Amino acid sequence: MKFRLIHAEKDHHDVSLMARVLGVSRQGYYAWAARRRRGPSARARRDVELTKQIRRHHQASDEIYGAPRIHADLRELDGVRVGRKRVARLMRAAGLAGVSRRRGCRTTIADRRAVAPSDLVKRKFTAAEPNLIWTADITYVPTWQGFVYLAVVLDVFSRRIVGWAMAEHMRTELVTDALAMALHQRRPEAGVIHHSDKGGQYTSIAFGQRCERAGVRPSTGRTGTCFDNAITESFFASLECELIDRRTFRTRSEAERALFSYIEGFYNPRRRHSANGQLSPAEYERRHAHKNTQDLNYAAA
Repeated sequence: MKFRLIHAEKDHHDVSLMARVLGVSRQGYYAWAARRRRGPSARARRDVELTKQIRRHHQASDEIYGAPRIHADLRELDGVRVGRKRVARLMRAAGLAGVSRRRGCRTTIADRRAVAPSDLVKRKFTAAEPNLIWTADITYVPTWQGFVYLAVVLDVFSRRIVGWAMAEHMRTELVTDALAMALHQRRPEAGVIHHSDKGGQYTSIAFGQRCERAGVRPSTGRTGTCFDNAITESFFASLECELIDRRTFRTRSEAERALFSYIEGFYNPRRRHSANGQLSPAEYERRHAHKNTQDLNYAAA
């Protein structure tokens, strides 16, 4: 501002005098004036172009992505080589930010009379292949008509939602429907672990029988301990902050459509996940399958 004032009055007053009165150096003014004549630097011009690309990817994510995922979009979709700190700086300057998580409410109601399966996972949420460990849980979405309950089955390998079901209730058929979808879509070999908390739906006789018929090994962690089902809790935290907290649903059908769109239209095919090296669950599985095919071809050659 002071340099601009000196520049505006330089034809009428001595530059040295104005610089002294305003508390700036004469050399500083001349350096500023030289930069002004040259125009924006190459880096500044590049920042303008990068900001446009950042805005585009931020809008494409429904304003969900923060700097790490925007950085991955720029690298993989646009072929842009740029540091993540620079992306974060430009996002701050443009007033852009990703959504942040909140802690959700529990929906678990344990049946103290039921005999719960033992914990086969013990917080080791890693898998070398798809369909080795699935995790499951229930959350709810408020609407003006009442709650919509969502049960999901998640593959630990890729964090992909492989089964889901929605209903106006939390009865056992909600979780058996989600399991049925996972079994139909994935066709796993016998022995896949299905890990959940000790909610009454998962410890029910009907659910245990469904697992036995399908060759699924049920596993349960402790009720009320989020770390025993951390991966599914993490998905629900993302769902809440990226969709539920940002919308008001008038009807259950409106909420169900939004949940379907989030899971099948965004989360599985597009949403970048830090555990997958910023790849979406679907892309992570695709690359894994492609690598396995290459390895088999190499071994057969």
